[in-house]
Amino acid sequence: MRALAHLNKYLWKYKWRLIFGFVFIVASNLFGVYAPRIIREAFDLIQNSINQYNSGNIDTGALQIPETIRHLFEWFKMDLQSFMTVNSAEDLASLITKLSVMLGALYLVVALLKGLFLFFTRQTVIIMSRLIEFDLKNEVFDHYQSLSLAFYKRNNTGDLMNRISEDVTKVRMYLGPAIMYTINLVVLSVLAISFMLMVNVELTLYVLLPLPVLSISIYYVSSLINKRSEEVQRQQSALSTMVQEAFSGIRVLKAFNRQRSSQVNFEKACNTYKVLSLRQVKVDALFMPSIILLIGLSTIITIYVGGIKAIEGEITIGNIAEFVIYVNMLTWPFASVGWVTSLVQQAAASQERINEFLHTEPEIVNQSDAQDQIVGKIAFRNVAFTYPDSGIEALKEISFTINQGETLAILGRTGSGKSTIANLICRNFDPSSGEIQIDNKPISQINLNSLRSNIGYVPQDVFLFSETIANNIGFGLEDEEFSENVIRKAAANAHVLHNIESFPKEFETILGERGINLSGGQKQRVSIARAIAPNPQILIFDDCLSAVDTETEEIILNNLRGIMKNKTTILISHRVSTVEQADQILFIDEGRIVETGTHKELLEHNGAYADLYQKQLQENESKEEV
Repeated sequence: MRALAHLNKYLWKYKWRLIFGFVFIVASNLFGVYAPRIIREAFDLIQNSINQYNSGNIDTGALQIPETIRHLFEWFKMDLQSFMTVNSAEDLASLITKLSVMLGALYLVVALLKGLFLFFTRQTVIIMSRLIEFDLKNEVFDHYQSLSLAFYKRNNTGDLMNRISEDVTKVRMYLGPAIMYTINLVVLSVLAISFMLMVNVELTLYVLLPLPVLSISIYYVSSLINKRSEEVQRQQSALSTMVQEAFSGIRVLKAFNRQRSSQVNFEKACNTYKVLSLRQVKVDALFMPSIILLIGLSTIITIYVGGIKAIEGEITIGNIAEFVIYVNMLTWPFASVGWVTSLVQQAAASQERINEFLHTEPEIVNQSDAQDQIVGKIAFRNVAFTYPDSGIEALKEISFTINQGETLAILGRTGSGKSTIANLICRNFDPSSGEIQIDNKPISQINLNSLRSNIGYVPQDVFLFSETIANNIGFGLEDEEFSENVIRKAAANAHVLHNIESFPKEFETILGERGINLSGGQKQRVSIARAIAPNPQILIFDDCLSAVDTETEEIILNNLRGIMKNKTTILISHRVSTVEQADQILFIDEGRIVETGTHKELLEHNGAYADLYQKQLQENESKEEV
């Protein structure tokens, strides 16, 4: 239950719904426990009437008028005496019939009122649980977005999805049905047992005799339910991850013809989930009949002991009927104890999994609320960075400065640390040592929202949403900035407008998952259009032209030069042709800057950059000859 304490703030938020729900539960059960009294009075009336009718006595004074009828006449200020006047046996029979009909009608009214308040109960407590489910999902999703990239490297997407869907749903079952039935059990038990004690204390104790055994059973089984519930949830997360990866990588699966092996692995995981689920179901399957057996035993005790007391004259037949109804009335609430216990234990296990992530502190924290104006000067001062999970030292003592409006190019072999520099500028990570400054101010002191909204970033691994092309390009725009002209201009500058116009629905074309219905080059160009559409002060292109030919690359770069004017630009590439016009070029190897300068200066230096330039020049000449 400690894990579920996190939900107390939501219960307090919706306290009035919970309070009114409690009031409605009390009202519903008050009418519920009053109904058996009417049944008892009806039984006693009929028994008394039969005895009196058989004796030939038509004196209404000897007739036991139901207490409920007396109260009813008093409430409506009616004359009970005149109503009870009879002159013959036929009048007595007619009176008994009228009283029975009145009791039946009263029972119907009580039942309807009980149902009405039960409806109000569900409209308060169950809706409260849905509102909390909404709030909790938003809290989890908002927290997910605040966590750094390192968190997503450590956790599977399927597990993240399972916690915000399946786990939250199980928590809702605790907030709705579990709370409602628990309150109902307590209220109904107090009211019903109080009414039973008023009739006969000894019979009540006999009837309630099996309940301690029930409590011990619940205490023993609850821990077992909790343990098995956690196992089921963990396996369900693994299943979600497997399915998500299979569908995301379906092209790779088909390309390597691994559908069958993927199916076999999925069947194995499903079988494990089935076994774990059946183990949990077996506990419930044995638990519920045991509870019903104990309740049935109470019914047998009621009839046996009640029959003896009725023969001895201590109680009436109506009291036995009343007790049987009370026992059956308690059957479902006590039988639901096992189900509610299971719900609470499953919710506790799920909330513990949710809390595990909610209690994960973001590694990147926004330390400023000021809206910083970003000009674009970037400086690295002896920056080093080691990835926390893998321990890979990506950067070592990196120092450089880019003034506002300049273009910096970064080249190097695969794994040399180029993309790490881009991630540090976006502040997806903080450096392990050293300092990064933006406009002569430490990057950690700049408002994170201001920083990122002023960066147009094209990542190496292009990701497009399953949305329209227009919405993908305008992803970084505010609602008031979103317009067709802005979208078309960005697409034209990224040299993808002619491709989009060739589609039947043009900009309204819906992309498949990760833009699967676009080619690699088209995806890169749409991603470029998305980065430049908001007109940011800092542009970062991380090897974003690798999937286009050199001719298209030249067109895009010519278009971008006008956009890059007065903006700080970082070009990360493997191609020398991409970076020739840069104001400054860094050549990185194994996390260190081995050469720096302009294109001309680096060629004159005749080092690693010049060697790469010559190799690529020869490759291009060979392609042209072919």
